[in-house]
Amino acid sequence: MAEHIRKCMDDQRYTIEKNCPVCRKEVILPRPPKFSLQDKYAHLRRESKKKELQEKGLF
Repeated sequence: MAEHIRKCMDDQRYTIEKNCPVCRKEVILPRPPKFSLQDKYAHLRRESKKKELQEKGLF
């Protein structure tokens, strides 16, 4: 079985283990979600991106 590389969001370190070797916190898989044409959350991402751009004064 293939191992996937994981990332600790606190230390920004990559590892294959389930917990970070430095801080011992649980790590995540840093892969994007699978693409789907029936994207249920697209409108939420667009609203979030629009709000972020408005806060920066770019929209």
